[in-house]
Amino acid sequence: MSTSDLSRREKHYAFGGWQEVWQHTSHTLNCMMNFSVYLPPQAATGPVPVLYWLSGLTCNEQNLITKAGFQRYAAELGVMVVAMDTSPRGSDVADDSAWDLGQGAGFYINATEQPWASHFRMYEYVVDELPNIIAAHFPTNGRQAIAGHSMGGHGALMIALKNPGRFSSVSAFAPIVAPSRVAWGQKAFNAYLGHDTRHWQQWDSLCLVEQGQPLPPALIDQGLDDPFYPEQLTTELLETACQARGMIAHFRYHEHYDHSYYFISSFIEEHMRFHATALQL
Repeated sequence: MSTSDLSRREKHYAFGGWQEVWQHTSHTLNCMMNFSVYLPPQAATGPVPVLYWLSGLTCNEQNLITKAGFQRYAAELGVMVVAMDTSPRGSDVADDSAWDLGQGAGFYINATEQPWASHFRMYEYVVDELPNIIAAHFPTNGRQAIAGHSMGGHGALMIALKNPGRFSSVSAFAPIVAPSRVAWGQKAFNAYLGHDTRHWQQWDSLCLVEQGQPLPPALIDQGLDDPFYPEQLTTELLETACQARGMIAHFRYHEHYDHSYYFISSFIEEHMRFHATALQL
């Protein structure tokens, strides 16, 4: 991809660095896609590590950059932060009238069923296409971490598990840790992957841990006043599985906090410092 294939849509100065939003034609998703990049001040003089952020249902690249308040800490720590939309978009992209399926609900998997398979390949986009763009056009030193919220927490954990050694660390806020066992995941997986639940296991973090896939150092935060906990967010299932396998995974449960970005903004500094420490190893 040449620089001319990228179009910068936003540029804002924040804490000595630049918050940018870019648009490009995704050959993986067959549509136009937006992604955001925060370039800390250190990126002006040399390459820096990257934290990839995956957002939740109905969200896009704007939620993190406008609500979480991470830029202050990314600037201090010298970490580039990249966030992307949660699905392919466009009038020719398949959709559903429900908020938890179709556009805005890509679940970070590669769909195999039509009409979804033509566009919904978010796993490939996050793992291959977008990192290649970042490496080619932005000052990264190649070290990577990954994080996410809700559906994006599912995506971050699952992608880290499926790509051992690639990420220095992973973290999640209120993740869907066992999508095969809850209504949100079952609805999406049935549509995107078909009725054979055996095909779902490769996209399910709990299944991957139980199958022996390694997890990098992990930090998982869950609010106890989250309306989706515990029915959709079966956090303890993953905690038990990680403990049984001796994985370095810290699970924290917080009274009064819900599913919103008020929760994320309350603990984003700790997540940024957790990743910065791992990225410097």
